[in-house]
Amino acid sequence: MINELRIAAFNAAYAKTIDSDALERWPDFFTADCHYRITHVENQAEGLAAGIVWADSRDMLFDRISALREANIYERQRYRHLLGLPLIDTADADEARASTPFLVLRIMHTGETEVFASGEYLDHFTLVEGQLRLLERVAVCDSTVTDTLMALPL
Repeated sequence: MINELRIAAFNAAYAKTIDSDALERWPDFFTADCHYRITHVENQAEGLAAGIVWADSRDMLFDRISALREANIYERQRYRHLLGLPLIDTADADEARASTPFLVLRIMHTGETEVFASGEYLDHFTLVEGQLRLLERVAVCDSTVTDTLMALPL
């Protein structure tokens, strides 16, 4: 059964993977045919599919991490996620839809720390061989202004 505690534990592991720079494990939180998108609140309210980041498979997530490691040039940084408690909208034995508020701090190589993003995850979870996985994660940012240095996943 999928419940709030299970989703909260999943989200904590998800955030730790990003925050500890274990990005190669990040796609493992998703199903093979997943959808991952980062957008902002106005696009979401208007039902616009456009996003800051858009991927429609786990392979695209692996490609994103490969590009971060091998091709992209960006200022060294890391994130610290602060997550609220998930709120389940619908759930049955194998799937659930939930929302979870997030705050992401960005720590630059200089030590400067700033609030980078706030918003909520809109998630569609499923069980795969007894493990919780994301069919869909839409990170809806509160701000409509996006930093051009969005290198890491939210």
